[in-house]
Amino acid sequence: MKENTLTIKYSDDVLLSLKESKKQFEEEAKYLLALKLYELGKISSGKAARLAGINRVDFLKRLGQYRVSPFQSDLDEILKESRG
Repeated sequence: MKENTLTIKYSDDVLLSLKESKKQFEEEAKYLLALKLYELGKISSGKAARLAGINRVDFLKRLGQYRVSPFQSDLDEILKESRG
């Protein structure tokens, strides 16, 4: 599968105001993008986890920090994932 890259420009002011390192900010930004796409029902939790660069269990565990339910799946997605 072909991978694409998304580039976001930001200044050091962002890092200073958030009191985060570049790595922390970029990892959190990836997670938040994946979380929002998952929350909107645009991608599955598995795809969201891959987009965030973490495993699915860790992705689902972190959802509560942002008040997002891990039970976003509809019946079709649950059946599809149960079949492998």
